[in-house]
Amino acid sequence: MPRTTLLRQLLQQRHLTTHEAFAAQYERAATRLAELDRDPRLASLQVSPRQFDRWYGGELLTLPRPDACRVLEHMLGRPVSELFSTVYDGDSAHDCSDEPLTRRRAPSLPPPREDDENPLDIVTRTRQLTSSNVDDATLAFLDTTLESITSRYEQDGPYLLHPQAHQARRLAHTLLDGRQPPRVRRELFRLAARASGLLGYMAVNTGDFALSEAYCTEARDLSGEIGDLDTELWACGTLSFSLYYAGRYDEADACAAAAVERAPRHAQSIRLLANGRARALGKTGDRRAVGQVLGQALRLSDLHEVPVGLTPCISFEPYGRARTLANAVTSHVALRNTAQVLRDAEHIDDLVEHSCSSWSRSLVRLDVATTLLQQRTPDIEQAMALGREALRLCGDTPISSVYQRSRDLHEQAEAWRDHPAVRDYGDEFQTWSSQPAALAMASSAS
Repeated sequence: MPRTTLLRQLLQQRHLTTHEAFAAQYERAATRLAELDRDPRLASLQVSPRQFDRWYGGELLTLPRPDACRVLEHMLGRPVSELFSTVYDGDSAHDCSDEPLTRRRAPSLPPPREDDENPLDIVTRTRQLTSSNVDDATLAFLDTTLESITSRYEQDGPYLLHPQAHQARRLAHTLLDGRQPPRVRRELFRLAARASGLLGYMAVNTGDFALSEAYCTEARDLSGEIGDLDTELWACGTLSFSLYYAGRYDEADACAAAAVERAPRHAQSIRLLANGRARALGKTGDRRAVGQVLGQALRLSDLHEVPVGLTPCISFEPYGRARTLANAVTSHVALRNTAQVLRDAEHIDDLVEHSCSSWSRSLVRLDVATTLLQQRTPDIEQAMALGREALRLCGDTPISSVYQRSRDLHEQAEAWRDHPAVRDYGDEFQTWSSQPAALAMASSAS
């Protein structure tokens, strides 16, 4: 004979004793709960005839799956531990008897507890708290996606990879609207922060500095919430990078300096010092400070034994020595330290030329070209030849840093506008900067 449960009694009272009637109410409750909990998976839950028969007949050895329990509790307003408990004679879902209390038979069991000491209720609640809308495979997929974007960035560029990074960020944010245990939620925060950080870096390269600042701030705040100092410092470095190319040099230095102060011996401080502080200080003309922060960056490089070669520009890993020296070159260009620029450029020439980064090769050429024009005896022919090489290396994937430096070289060379090499570079620059991406950067700069 079927066991009489509270669930059975409630369904009888509500005339939901057939599978069709029950399933319709259950699916409506699942849809409402999906909206309330922002968990779209719930909206697709259904109950098979066999499941209904087992629930209605009380033929359960264990409670239903956690999501099904959530819908039943929402639908019937009672904990599942009570819904699947046996109702004895004299008990009912709503005791409305008019019989005097003195004539009623005493219940065979004590009344249900009002606290959380019911074993089934404890087990159910634990399952709810540890349930997750994210599995390890999804986390691994997001992590692999971000690693792929980082490794392909200097070949494919921001325009091709932006949609993929945007989708990764959107997926992470959608999942964060659901329920996860702390370990999974922390990893989702880390991945969401890194997706935002990559989008912030891409926005700098495409010349959208306001968007970059928003993405970098999000990356910094999300990583800060979970104590992920590595990602937080990287996000601060990218924010400083954005402020630098927006022409806000004092702010770029202050942003990087504040992050270094938080963790002066951290490997991410190498980038903050070389890319964030030194270049901005070079633009403000502070020679002494530039020397100090570059020295600090190189000492940290020795401390952390970073790679000698040119690390990927968008990598979350610490700066390699060659990239630190490439930033030193840019800092000295701003200070017109021509001899130092040529020495550092020669030192990293082989490493840069054998890297996969056409942007880095282009930028170093533009720095050296600018320096050749700054010399006491300008080498106009060589400077313009390097400028043309830089434009060809960047080709049809322009980024804001190459655009700004090639434009600055063009403006500086105006002093020799009648020179054939200068005219040739000017023609090539005009053609290169007329492509849509470069035009958008020009509009942003103005």
